[in-house]
Amino acid sequence: MSANPLTVLCLAGYEKGHEFLRELKRQGCRVILITATGLEGADWPRESIDELFFLPDMYDLNAMINGVSYLARTIAFDRIVAIDDFDVETGAALREHFQMPGLGTTVARRFRDKLAMRTAARDAGIPVPDFIGVFNRAALGAWLARVPAPWVLKPRGEAAASGITVLHHQDEFWPRLDPLGDRQSLHLLERYVPGEVYHVDSVVYGGEVRLAEVHQYGRPPLDIMHGGGIFVTRRVPRGSADESALREINARVIAALGLANGVTHAEYIKGEADGQLYFLEIAARVGGANIAETVEAASGINPWREWARIEIAGAGGDYTLPSAREDHAGVVISLARQEEPDTAQFADPEIVHRLTKRHHVGFVVAAPDHERVQALLDDYAARIARDYSASLPAPDRLRLAADQR
Repeated sequence: MSANPLTVLCLAGYEKGHEFLRELKRQGCRVILITATGLEGADWPRESIDELFFLPDMYDLNAMINGVSYLARTIAFDRIVAIDDFDVETGAALREHFQMPGLGTTVARRFRDKLAMRTAARDAGIPVPDFIGVFNRAALGAWLARVPAPWVLKPRGEAAASGITVLHHQDEFWPRLDPLGDRQSLHLLERYVPGEVYHVDSVVYGGEVRLAEVHQYGRPPLDIMHGGGIFVTRRVPRGSADESALREINARVIAALGLANGVTHAEYIKGEADGQLYFLEIAARVGGANIAETVEAASGINPWREWARIEIAGAGGDYTLPSAREDHAGVVISLARQEEPDTAQFADPEIVHRLTKRHHVGFVVAAPDHERVQALLDDYAARIARDYSASLPAPDRLRLAADQR
């Protein structure tokens, strides 16, 4: 328990970060949580929360500043933490308002704004797919004429693959602009690079990447979000060339974007045509879709707990990453036709976590060797597709995927 317990204000527009809240309390902190009114009935770890407040709109910045300022009349906050991706800029604005330590608005924007993060990476000499902001029509026309299709139209501020559209011809692009109205400039256009997609989940302290767990998606998240299917990701073989290259580019990205302390979830693609690694995007948060459980299953390190410990340590404080294991792990998840799927047929001892969410089926598996994990994931994905898997209309699938990010 900390000798000088801190009061930590946590912002969570979605239900997540339970282990983060628990670790804060285990370390002796006073934990204050602000979340959305619609999450009053959520399964928050209330035993680890000292005070819980609800707002009807978590993204009304003026209301948030006014509300937190009112609380600050009687509560002396030491830290402000944004648990979800959509809360990152709000948390940064609050820190600036109260002149508190942590991620400021300039650095926070690089971890939320897809145009800002790409620009910072490109300026640092890191390979990124060719891109352009949706501003000037003449510049856009010249870019479309120069960069071969297909292209991807992306919202700059959405999480994961939400709102992304793949375009194959110029006559598909221009008609999409007018309906966007004044929101056109909140998008970017990017060359679509086919290839294998990876994610690196990191723990960062003192500007140094202390842990970087490297995984490969079974199918690109964009394909699953728009076409449906089963989500699979697994740790890449330890000591492989892919692991080494991804750790190297990941460290360069984090340094270029300026994160000193915290956690990141970053995605990269290895181009099918050239074998080049390209930076896709990064968030200053823990990965969703049971990625945290997968990282812990392989390394023994839970990113949520380490993030809490880093926040408590603060800049220049006492933080040491625990010793990590070097096993392998993976996760497979699907929507299920059954409301509460019976998964008794899956009984392998390598299962370390089972999903217990309605209309979902999924498992985290772990083993000392990569081949065993891959074999289990392949087997489970085929059985889930046969016996459980369901699909939703595209709008519902996109909403659900955003909730799980």
